[in-house]
Amino acid sequence: MEKWSLMAVAVLLALTVRWAVSLGSYSGAGKPPMYGDYEAQRHWQEITYNLPIRQWYFNTSDNNLLYWGLDYPPLTAYHSFVCAYIAKLINPDWVALHTSRGYESQPHKLFMRTTVFVADLLVYIPAVILYCFSLKETSAKKKASTCALCILLYPGLILIDHGHFQYPLSLGLALWAVLCLSHDWDLLGSVAFCLALNYKQMELYHSLPFFCYLLGKCFKKGLKGKGLVLLAKLAGTVLLSFAACWLPFGTDVEQIMQVLRRLFPIDRGLFEACMFSSPTHCPDKVANIWCSLSVLIKIKNVISPRTQLKLSFAVTFLSLLPACIKLTVQPSLRGFKFALVSCALSFFLFSFQVHEKSILLVSVPVCLVINEIPFMATWFLLVSTFSLLPLLLRDRLLLPYAVTTPAFLAVCLASFSILEKTSAEDLQLKAFSLSLRGYVSCFKSFPRIVRSLFLLSLALMAALSVLSAAAPPPRHLPDLFPLAVAVLSCLHFLLFLGYFNVLILWDSKNRGQKKIS
Repeated sequence: MEKWSLMAVAVLLALTVRWAVSLGSYSGAGKPPMYGDYEAQRHWQEITYNLPIRQWYFNTSDNNLLYWGLDYPPLTAYHSFVCAYIAKLINPDWVALHTSRGYESQPHKLFMRTTVFVADLLVYIPAVILYCFSLKETSAKKKASTCALCILLYPGLILIDHGHFQYPLSLGLALWAVLCLSHDWDLLGSVAFCLALNYKQMELYHSLPFFCYLLGKCFKKGLKGKGLVLLAKLAGTVLLSFAACWLPFGTDVEQIMQVLRRLFPIDRGLFEACMFSSPTHCPDKVANIWCSLSVLIKIKNVISPRTQLKLSFAVTFLSLLPACIKLTVQPSLRGFKFALVSCALSFFLFSFQVHEKSILLVSVPVCLVINEIPFMATWFLLVSTFSLLPLLLRDRLLLPYAVTTPAFLAVCLASFSILEKTSAEDLQLKAFSLSLRGYVSCFKSFPRIVRSLFLLSLALMAALSVLSAAAPPPRHLPDLFPLAVAVLSCLHFLLFLGYFNVLILWDSKNRGQKKIS
C-alpha cells in the first residue's frame, strides 16, 4: 500500500506540473497564416472528420496539403478522427470544414489540452509507473517512486507535449513495447512497437534495436528449433499489426504510395524537417551535425539533395552499426536499452530531415536508464531540454522552461545524489578504464574532471539561456544565439554518443540479465 501511495504522490506532482505548463502559450498562438503545431492537430481533426479516408492524404480543393497536410501514419489520422468526433459533439465550429481554420478560443484550448492529458494518463504515465516497479535495481518502494518522479518530471517532454503541443502516444507505445520485452512478452512488445511506428514514422529511430534484439533472441534459441518458431511468430505479428493499421488504405496501391510519399518527402532536402515555405517558421537550427557544420560549410550550396541523402544515410548507418552488431550477437535487455539511446542519437545527429523535437526520441530511452547511470542520464536530459530553447522561445515558453529545468535538476540531485556518482564504476566505465589504464593516467582524477565538466556545461547552458532570452543579437548575426545553442548541444550529443557506444561495446558481462534460452 505504501509503494502505491508514494507513486500516487509522484504522479499527482507530475500532473500538477503538466497542468501549470498547459495554462501558458502553445505553438503558433495568434500567428497567422500557418499558426503552429496546435493548429496542425486541430486541422487534422477537421480533415479526418469531414473528408472520406481516400482524400486524407491527397491534395484536393477541400484538403490543401500546403496547409498542414497530414504527414504522419494512419494511427495519427485515426486518433485525430476520434478527437474530432468528440469535438463535434461539444462545438461543431471547432472542426467545421474550411471555416474552422485558425480557430482559437479558451474552450477549444481547454479541449485540446485535455486530449493531451488523456493520452498521458491512458498511455504514457501507466507505462512509466509499471516500468519503474519492474526494475530490479529500484525494488525498494522509495526508489521506484523517485525514479518515476524523475522520468515524469523530465522538462523536455512536458514543455513539448503540454506547452508547444504534441501527443505523447508514439513514445508511450514504444515504452509499452520496452516494458513487454522486459517481461519476455515478445509478441505483445512487437504489437506495441508496430502501433508506435504506425503513429509516428520517427519511431524508426528505435526500430533497429527492436529488430536486432529480437533477432538475437531467435539466434540464441537456435534457428532450427525454438528460434525459428519465435521468428515466424514475430514476423506474423508484425505483418498482421501493419495490415490492421493500413487496412482502410490497402484496397488501392496509389493510396498506399501517396501516404508513403507524405511520410517520407525526401525532396525537401537535408535540412527541411518541416513542411513550411516560410523560413521564419521552419527552424533549421537543429542540434545535429549537419546544421552545426553548416556554420562552416554551406552544405546546401555545395552538395546536391540526392548526394545529401546518400551521405546522411551512409554516416547514420556506419554510426549505429557497432551497437546493432553487438546487440544481435549478445542480446540482453540492458544492452537493448542502451542501444535504443545510441541508435536514436545516431539518427538525430546524422540522418535526413531532423526536427529539434526529435531529440525526445533519444531522451525517453535515456529516462529508462536513469536508475543505472543517474549522473549521465540527468546531464543528457538537461542538455536535450536546452537544445529545444529556440523553439520554446518562439512559443513564449521561457517561464515554464526556466522553472521546470532547475526543478528537474533539483529532484535528480535529491533522488540520486548524482554529484557523488561520477567515478568510472558509477558511470559503468570500469571495464573501459581498465583497458586504457596503461595508456591514460587521468583516471585517478576522473570523478573530479567529470564533475568539473558537468558544472561548466551547466554554466554555459545557463549563460546562453539568459542571453537568448534577454540580449538582442548583433544586427549582422541575427541567428547567433540559436546557432550557439545548436552547436553547443551538438558537441554534447557527440560526446554522449561516444559514451553510450562505449557502454554497449565494453559490456561483456550483461549484469543482471536473464539468460536467454
